Amino acid sequence: MGQSYAQQINAQLPIVQDAELNRYINVLGDSIAKLTSRGDLDWHFYIVDSPEVNAFAVPGGFVYINRGLIERSDRLDELAGAMGHEIGHVVKRHSVKQMEQQQKANIGVTLACVLTSICQSQAAQAAINVGAGAVFASFSRKDEEEADQEGIKNVVRAGISPEGFPSLFQKLLDERKRAPDAVSSWFATHPTEESRIAATQATINTYDPALLRTLTTDSQAFHNFKNRLNALPPSPPQRPAQ
Repeated sequence: MGQSYAQQINAQLPIVQDAELNRYINVLGDSIAKLTSRGDLDWHFYIVDSPEVNAFAVPGGFVYINRGLIERSDRLDELAGAMGHEIGHVVKRHSVKQMEQQQKANIGVTLACVLTSICQSQAAQAAINVGAGAVFASFSRKDEEEADQEGIKNVVRAGISPEGFPSLFQKLLDERKRAPDAVSSWFATHPTEESRIAATQATINTYDPALLRTLTTDSQAFHNFKNRLNALPPSPPQRPAQ
C-alpha cells in the first residue's frame, strides 16, 4: 500500500535526482531507521525539491524531506532529528491509522470514481490527489508528540545527539515571527509551540550527560551534502492545482 502511494507521490512531486545527494540522505536515514523495531522494512528516503519547510512519511518506510527543511538545518543533528521524527511516525503506524480513517471517509468518492466517469476531469482528479496527500500531512498533536519521543530514541540509538530536536523547533518558531509565510507549511502540518520544545528538552534531560557528550552533533560530510544541495538550480516554482 505504501509502495503504491510512493509511486504516485514520486510521479507528482519534484524529487531531487542527484545520485550523491540521494546516497547521503539514504545512508543517514538507514543509519537511524535500521536500528528501530522496523529495521526489516526496505526504507527509502527522498529529497523533495521544494523551498517549503516540510517533511512527511508514508507506510512501508518511504520518507520525504523538503529541500527547504534541509536548508534550515545548520547541523547534522537537526536534520537527523527531523528524519528520526518521520521514521517515528512509520514505526508507530500513525500513517496507517490515518489511511484507514481516510479510506472510510472517502469511500463514497472512491465508489463514484469506480462506477462513473466523474473522476476523468482534471479538477476532480486534483481534488482526489489533494485528499490522498493530506492523509500523510497532518497528524494529531498526540501523534506528533509520540513521534518526537520515538524520534529522540531513534537518533540516540544511532549515535546522534537529540539536541537537534529543540534546536530546529526553536529556529522554526523564530522564523515564523520574522517571515511566517516561509514556514507556514510546516506549522500547518506539524503543531510546534514552546511546549513541544520543552517536552523534547525534558526527555533529553533524562539521559546521562556523559552519554550525551559522546553523541555526534555535526559532521563535515553533512556540510558537504548541504553545499552540494545549495549548488543545485533553484527549486522549481510551485505548480497550482489544475
